[in-house]
Amino acid sequence: MKTKREDIRNVAIIAHVDHGKTTLVDELLKQSGTFRANQEVQDRVMDSNDIERERGITILSKNTAVHYKDTKINIIDTPGHADFGGEVERVLKMVNGVILVVDAFEGAMPQTKFVLKKALELDLHVIVCINKIDRPEARPTEVIDEVLELLMDLDASDEQLDCPFLYASAKAGHAMLDLNDTPEDMTPLFETILNYIPAPEGDPEAGTQILISTIDYNEYVGRIGVGKVDNGSIAINQEMMLVNEHDSSKTKKVKISKLYEFEGLSKVDVQKAEIGSIVAISGITDIHIGDTLCGDMVNPESIPFQKISEPTISMNFMVNDSPLAGKEGKFVTSRHIRERLMRELNTDVSLRVEDTENADTFKVSGRGELHLSVLIENMRREGYEFAVSKAEVIFHEDERGAKLEPMEIAYIDVPEEFSGTVISKLSERKGELQGMSMASDGSSRLEFSIPARGLIGFRGDFMTSTKGTGIMNTMFDCYGPYKGDISYRKQGSLIAFESGEAVAYGLFSAQDRGLLFIGAGAKVYAGMVIGQNGKAEDIELNVCKTKHLTNTRSSSADEALKLVTPKVLSLEEALEFIDTDELLEVTPSSLRIRKKILDQRQRKRENR
Repeated sequence: MKTKREDIRNVAIIAHVDHGKTTLVDELLKQSGTFRANQEVQDRVMDSNDIERERGITILSKNTAVHYKDTKINIIDTPGHADFGGEVERVLKMVNGVILVVDAFEGAMPQTKFVLKKALELDLHVIVCINKIDRPEARPTEVIDEVLELLMDLDASDEQLDCPFLYASAKAGHAMLDLNDTPEDMTPLFETILNYIPAPEGDPEAGTQILISTIDYNEYVGRIGVGKVDNGSIAINQEMMLVNEHDSSKTKKVKISKLYEFEGLSKVDVQKAEIGSIVAISGITDIHIGDTLCGDMVNPESIPFQKISEPTISMNFMVNDSPLAGKEGKFVTSRHIRERLMRELNTDVSLRVEDTENADTFKVSGRGELHLSVLIENMRREGYEFAVSKAEVIFHEDERGAKLEPMEIAYIDVPEEFSGTVISKLSERKGELQGMSMASDGSSRLEFSIPARGLIGFRGDFMTSTKGTGIMNTMFDCYGPYKGDISYRKQGSLIAFESGEAVAYGLFSAQDRGLLFIGAGAKVYAGMVIGQNGKAEDIELNVCKTKHLTNTRSSSADEALKLVTPKVLSLEEALEFIDTDELLEVTPSSLRIRKKILDQRQRKRENR
């Protein structure tokens, strides 16, 4: 018989990028007494990864737990970027409700729609929290109308449409049920969670069932499966069956060696866990997301699991074989690179890694450019040196053999003066304008349907065209008919003609041809891209050329050469810039672009 466990609430916090959900979790942790009174706590404490803190985005979903009155509230902080949507889809299976955080000025954004749709499909209860109400330009009443409209568009049930709305400033640490209330603390949000989010229910007498929704990894204990106890109970040293809904061959007997529950920011050892508890289990070597642990050894029954969306974009990761290879990296061989990529699969379910015909090259597929660039940046910081190709989309075929490609919905907010430029540029990339409206601040909101290929390398051009004022958000829509060829880049590359060290005299002659990426003293080699040409074709230049000395003193001999400051490309900019016939060399200290096939004549020169 099913019973409710009233002393627990399981809730996920979902929001678009930078709408303040991690700051909100900070406040819930602080005001629930999780930290000591004199404990020093950094901002956005849940963003524990260096890249998360630098970029201000959540990449990995994380579990935490707070206590309010006599109830334990398990909170899952989820990513807000569509590229990490695979993280969100699966954790929603562990919760009974979601807190939808929406910016009081920006309103409901694409990622809000993507995750909210998943939550509504699972029939989860929704609490809407209008955050940043202390912003001068906040418009909470209009944002509420937008959220209700979004709920109706997503076919929310009457109960879901009747959801509670709260007004909060996560930064100031308060929430209110009414805009006219006096702001104090987060108590209204805690109370709403207790009153509105259903308590988890299950049959404590039935055979144990735990669906693994997240995988963590630790060098000391290996893979750690995280999931909610749906039925029965689980204890240390208990023997169970491991089964999978999509893989009937994967049925094996396992033993629970370590069991943890979440308290604040850490895991604590427990001997036993009951229904509704979110637990972490270690000691099972090949545990995967979507597996079910069953207490019934004779007739184990798996729990249905939502299939994770497939990757839409791929890159080749390969051993760096340029003339400067192996001088800066600590891990440079194909064995090192393969091991690191396979290790990433332990925790990232949206990633795919495949071997290719070439033993030194691996095809890595993900949900978007940002998804793969975060992996590249992590590997780079760990001391890996390798090369990557330009991102390419993954094509499918329909039943009749016609070519299909991934289509994206792009939502763009730009000042009205730039809307014509943006429409023109996206139309060139096979984008189709689906809608256009005016925002309350006078800017234009454009909605485009565009092939994922058309967005590769577009972000930098978009920021330049809108003078840094444009905001672009994209989300995967569907696979649609192939739209035809797209030219990624209109400018050619400036290519080094010979190896050596770039000198001021050579660079001074080269800078009239286009935009340089290197300065004096940079090591170059034949075939390396040193800048962007103003015209469409590639040009070879000798930047190692020194001034020819004579015994005649000219009137201009002592004039200083003035070099323009080179544009040093970031990882994202370099990935956007490279063309299909180029590679990006990634080392812990440098990023270099080069042509895929270095000319034989130049290679001979290198070997001399």
